Amino acid sequence: MPLQPSTTRRLDHVLTTAQREGRMPSVAAGLVRGGSLVWTGAVGTVDGRADGRAADDDTQYRMGSITKTFVAVEVLRLRDAGRLDLADRFGAHVPGSAFDDVSLEQLLTHAAGVQAESQGPWWERTPGGSWDELVGSGVGQRFRAGRRFHYTNVGYGALGRLLEVLHGKGWFEVVRDELLEPLGMTRTTTRPTGSAAQGLAVHPFADVLLPEPEHDAGAMAPAGQLWTTVTDLARWATFLGGETAGLLSAETLAEMVEPHHVVDEPGKPWTGAHGLGWQVWNVDGVRSAGHGGSMPGFIAGLRVGLDEPGAGDGVVMLTNTTATAGGRPLMNDLLGALAEHEPATPAPWSAAGDPALLELAGPWHWGPSVDTAKVVGEHLVLGEPGAGRGSRFRRVGEDLWEGLDGYHTGEPLRVVRRADGTVSHLDLASFRFTRTPYDPEGDVPGGVDDLGWR
Repeated sequence: MPLQPSTTRRLDHVLTTAQREGRMPSVAAGLVRGGSLVWTGAVGTVDGRADGRAADDDTQYRMGSITKTFVAVEVLRLRDAGRLDLADRFGAHVPGSAFDDVSLEQLLTHAAGVQAESQGPWWERTPGGSWDELVGSGVGQRFRAGRRFHYTNVGYGALGRLLEVLHGKGWFEVVRDELLEPLGMTRTTTRPTGSAAQGLAVHPFADVLLPEPEHDAGAMAPAGQLWTTVTDLARWATFLGGETAGLLSAETLAEMVEPHHVVDEPGKPWTGAHGLGWQVWNVDGVRSAGHGGSMPGFIAGLRVGLDEPGAGDGVVMLTNTTATAGGRPLMNDLLGALAEHEPATPAPWSAAGDPALLELAGPWHWGPSVDTAKVVGEHLVLGEPGAGRGSRFRRVGEDLWEGLDGYHTGEPLRVVRRADGTVSHLDLASFRFTRTPYDPEGDVPGGVDDLGWR
């Protein structure tokens, strides 16, 4: 559904203001909702000159580290195809480096302790070499694998090499053939093609510009090589929002955005973590996922909401400047304007429940405590998810359910019946839930005192 003209005007104003205040030569942005691109805007010129060519939604910019998310998705696709396990050691597939003993999961989550940058000159501004040259330069670990989060570009160079070894072709060929082309992302490339912005540095104390170099990063390319447009990057945002075109299962996508390692910054509350290739944020209890990116001359961002009411609402942003304070606030402001002027419409309620589940609804007792079971859509909800040990459960078999939240995630809930078929009690990972507190007929472990309550 198209946005209202008043909303579009507000978004255009937010973008124009951010471009001016952030001193961005050009900036392009887009918003997605419901699996579709609902708004794009672009301000400025590709070379930063007043008389230059205007940027638009087909202008290419470097996405920087958002490249890593494509590599990560390809690794998970290999896992789902049974060709590797995330617990595998890197050396089992690509032997001969200092990373032989770190796991693939540790590389994906930046927990392998691998050094952040390559050994040579600033790799983002100098041409890159081969994998053998990168390994031979002496790159290694800064920390014990698994100890802590430590962002590593080198680690994603290693994962790109993993794709090459297992597929027998270049990492970008893998990404192009298996992700970009099926998703229609024809304007995402390793080098600029067609309409592309010049990477620029803006002087901090004067309104003058300096062109930044551009090159092939070689073995480090999987960490940040790709160029893209707002339209293409928005398609990747809808992929993160669940529109995967069958290229990745919903279960694997959910696994990728689970927080694996907290990003710990001294003096600040924990609001960020890293999943399997994706960054995850939790701000005031509202979760989102995505990734940021930067290369000399460029800054990029992608973020998609994971929680209602803004689940699936996402923003992408591309600009051709090395440094600006306006990137993250711009993304926040665009999403905020969308939510304020056109809040997401909740799905209407309808009576679509299963009457057969009424026998499970109502109060249950774990010892003397009281929890209420409700049937909500396809889920059985015991207690309040997010409070105590409350959880949703999904049916996985006859009288068998599986926890989806908090303490009981993945744990089995079994409906135990009497000989006549009526429900006796619930067995939740060995805990007994009975209709009355410590019901002696509920097979309570340890038994119930013969004299009962007194």
